[in-house]
Formats: sequence, structure tokens, C-alpha cells
Amino acid sequence: MSENLLNIENLKAETVLGFGVELRVMPTYQDDLVTIYNMDCLTVMPALRPLRDLAIIITDPPYGISADQRRGDTGRNKHILQRDYHYGNWDSQRIDDVYFYMMKFVSREQIIFGGNYYGDVLGGTKSWIVWDKENGDNYYADCELAWTSFDRAVRKIKHKWHGFLQQNMKEKEYREHPTQKPLPVMREILENYTTQADIILDPFMGSGTTLVAAKALGRKAIGIEIDPKYCEIAIKRMQAVQQRLTI
Repeated sequence: MSENLLNIENLKAETVLGFGVELRVMPTYQDDLVTIYNMDCLTVMPALRPLRDLAIIITDPPYGISADQRRGDTGRNKHILQRDYHYGNWDSQRIDDVYFYMMKFVSREQIIFGGNYYGDVLGGTKSWIVWDKENGDNYYADCELAWTSFDRAVRKIKHKWHGFLQQNMKEKEYREHPTQKPLPVMREILENYTTQADIILDPFMGSGTTLVAAKALGRKAIGIEIDPKYCEIAIKRMQAVQQRLTI
């Protein structure tokens, strides 16, 4: 770990969520439950170390499989056009190992989607979360795996998520990100692996689904995202949840 990263812990300035943790940077968004930072998570995470006993990381980092560059619909059906996501090169290569060292440094427990791509860094676990997408497609994966640090049995979550086909077709989710996870999946994970006393930390926030689930459940959450476009999307989603909660 670099000397610069270690020195970040000593920065003083902005209080996060009223827990006395201080940063030199201002959050991009903040309400009673959610705080969002638009920057590289390595800049923010070291200052969150004092929250370690309360923090549980639930995140979906880039896997290095170029999901950001794929065309054709997310159901992998070439006859159906995919909506125009905000593409970039964020998934063109694996993230550096230091991100995982830092995630473990600042949190009590971790749930990391794509953990099967990073087994060499994360180590073994007996407590995988298996999301069965029920996609009926033999070309792309039937399931996605989340590595966890918990000492529990393997758990499976079944939720159809196959392009335009979703579990609840009457209340379809609007997909803002090429690797966006369904809100019911993230909500089930939060309900089963976190409590009201926990702070949910998502250092690769994307369009903010983890934070939407946390806010809907009344849990405090911190999201970090380097892409300003996805930060804008996440903020709009937070504002929509806030409006529903106050009606």
C-alpha cells in the first residue's frame, strides 16, 4: 500500500453522517441516510476507517470483462436493441488489488459481486451468495456470484433478469447501468446480512441500487462513484426515494 494512501487517513475537514469521520472533500450529495462522493474510492475509503465496526461493504466492482463495451441487449438477444447506456472503459481491466485491501481495511464485513473473478485476492469463502437470474440462456451465465466474508452457508436468490424480461413485468425497473443489479436482489441481501445499526458502504456505486435499497430500508449508506454521469443518476434515484418516503 502506498505512503500517499496511508497519509489520507490524517486529513481533516468534512464530517460524514455525523459519526465524526472527517474528509477534506465535500460530498456530492447528502441526506439523512445517504452520502455520495464523486471520486475514486481510494481517496475516500481511508478516512472511513473509524467506521469499520459499523461498516458493511456491499459492492459490484468492475470485473475486467469489458461489460461497458458490449452492444446488443442485456438479455444477449441480438434481435432486441439495448438502450443507450453511458458507455466508457471502466470495465476494460481488473481493478488493482489495493482496492480489495482497502475495502477489508475499512469494513467489518464485505459482500462483493464478481468475487469469482478475484478469488486470488479475496481468498476462499464458504458463504457465497448465488443470484440465479433464471435467464434461460446457455451462452451467458445463469447465475452471478457474490463473495462474502460472512461465516454462513451458501445462499441462493432467485430473480429473473434477462434483458427486457424481469421478475415483475408489471413494475419493471429502468436500467441505467450495463451491470445494474435488480433492486429486489440488493434489498434481500441487505435484509439478510445487515441491521439498522450498520452503515452500508458501496465504493463502486454505479447507478446507486445498493443505496436505493438501503434508504428504502432506513439504513445509513455511503456511496462512492468516480463517474459523474452515474453519480447524477444515483442522486436522482435518491431524490425519488426521498419523495416516496415523505408522501
